[in-house]
Amino acid sequence: MTEQIVILDFGSQYTQVIARRVRECNVYSQILRYDTPASEIAALKPKGLILSGGPSSVYAAKAPLPDQQIFEMGIPVLGICYGVQLLAQFLGGKVEPGQKREYGKGNLAVKDQTCALFAKLPKSLQVWNSHGDKLTRMPKGFKAVATTENSDYAAIENRAKNFFGLQFHPEVAHTPRGREIITNFVHAICGCGKNWNMRNYVEQAVEEIQAQVGQEKVILGLSGGVDSSVAAALLHKAIGDQLTCIFVNNGLLRGREAEVVREVFGRHFHIKLQYENASKLFLDRLKKVTDPERKRKIIGKTFIEVFQKATKRAGAAKFLAQGTLYPDVIESIPIAGNPAAMIKSHHNVGGLPKNMKFKLVEPLKCLFKDEVRQLGLELGLPKEIVYRQPFPGPGLAVRILGEVTPKRCDILRAADSIVVEEMKSSGLYYKIWQSFAVLLPVRSVGVMGDERTYDFTIAIRAVESQDGMTADWVKLPYDLLEKLSNRIINEVKGVNRVCLDISSKPPATIEWE
Repeated sequence: MTEQIVILDFGSQYTQVIARRVRECNVYSQILRYDTPASEIAALKPKGLILSGGPSSVYAAKAPLPDQQIFEMGIPVLGICYGVQLLAQFLGGKVEPGQKREYGKGNLAVKDQTCALFAKLPKSLQVWNSHGDKLTRMPKGFKAVATTENSDYAAIENRAKNFFGLQFHPEVAHTPRGREIITNFVHAICGCGKNWNMRNYVEQAVEEIQAQVGQEKVILGLSGGVDSSVAAALLHKAIGDQLTCIFVNNGLLRGREAEVVREVFGRHFHIKLQYENASKLFLDRLKKVTDPERKRKIIGKTFIEVFQKATKRAGAAKFLAQGTLYPDVIESIPIAGNPAAMIKSHHNVGGLPKNMKFKLVEPLKCLFKDEVRQLGLELGLPKEIVYRQPFPGPGLAVRILGEVTPKRCDILRAADSIVVEEMKSSGLYYKIWQSFAVLLPVRSVGVMGDERTYDFTIAIRAVESQDGMTADWVKLPYDLLEKLSNRIINEVKGVNRVCLDISSKPPATIEWE
């Protein structure tokens, strides 16, 4: 069994960050609900347990509490923020509302450098606090090993039991040496090796897929995006011709999208690929529709209809595969006031009708986005697919403001292809989050040669982001902007003006619709 660290989620907005930090130590991490029975946790044979932070108070009537038997499992435990308060509450200490809350940067003074958590770290550290309650009495057998301005018990330990608690957040970037603290816990205290890597994961995932699927057939909706592409390559490695990929051309794809998908997956990987050209159907249904929400609903409903018919033509299959990622399947804990309390259901093929009696296969469900990219490279997918920028599900429809027509799609597709080409030539394409063209429902007077024109305007959007939740516009070099403008105006018939979108998110969104 793979060495792993289990993280119990008490509703912190940083729980997934903890999981990432553990994986950066080349150790597998798994997030479980706060109330997972100790027997289920023990069955996983974890090398250590981390208790996350959370928005609740441990002394509140409806505070989320774990199974008390987790403290009898005989493995190291690290409590972070709310987690250290749980340690205190369960083991005989005391937690009370702080007279002065601690939020933001703080200075940690390490009083006992023999504590394994702080091995090879200096006596003074910058840390990030986010708590109102504080530990006022330590449990029996514990001692304080570090303090902050507002807490005499900012870090505590019970060395005999390998129990540790931190009032601050070592997982966030605002605690610069926090990764080293987590590394010390994972390797020095829990005794984990460095066995989590993509090559090992491929072997593990192939075995799991084969065990789940057996000899049954699997259908995958292939979009050409990173997630579904990697899922397709992994499934094909595991089950070969038992997999059929269905690729729907909705007429709203990027330039050469259909050709690239058919080339890479059909002719290169020899994956069974069923190509459904439904361009006319989608575009017919979008005629005279200008409302963004109606566009999305029409595209979504039409996709389901086309996909459903395609699955029948593909033949009997028991399983439907989806490129669901780890952040998509973690059900945030339903705790009042939890900033992360939201169940995500963002799947590549979402909202399928109930009469489609498939069982799900989600081979990427324990991976984060950058891990999926690493997996794609390990499986031999080309960099152009693995590192391609995000593309919205409704395609070019959300980048064409106003009515979507075949002509407007052609205009935007041509302009967007130039943006992608020049961004790649400049070396910026793979360094930023997204860069694309938007067709505005704005026509203006121009002069081309000796003739006056009255043509459309293209807006260029380039943003930097970590996760798409917030974003800032990228200060593209002037010579690149000049080249983009000249090429689009000269090469794309129907465009005579190019603008740059310099809005951040918030208040704007990344996409225009």
